[in-house]
Amino acid sequence: MKIIVGSDHAGYNHKVALLSVIKNMELEFMDCGCYDDSSVDYPDYAHIVSKAVIKDKKSIGVLICGSANGVAMAANRHVGVRAAICWNK
Repeated sequence: MKIIVGSDHAGYNHKVALLSVIKNMELEFMDCGCYDDSSVDYPDYAHIVSKAVIKDKKSIGVLICGSANGVAMAANRHVGVRAAICWNK
């Protein structure tokens, strides 16, 4: 199983921390951006992650943004994707 991860600028630092944990666990992953904390449009990354998850049926996607609402709504526009907001364990 591959973990496909993406974020906007507000979630960038959390994404970097998550990828560090994933790497230490030696899990397969794909980083779909963004790649720094410069301002970006969150739907761009939600669409990239969603398309990658649809293409690889054995993968899961993780989207990180400031509120989670925007990326979840953008991801849920894709047939075959069901995004849910998670605030804690």
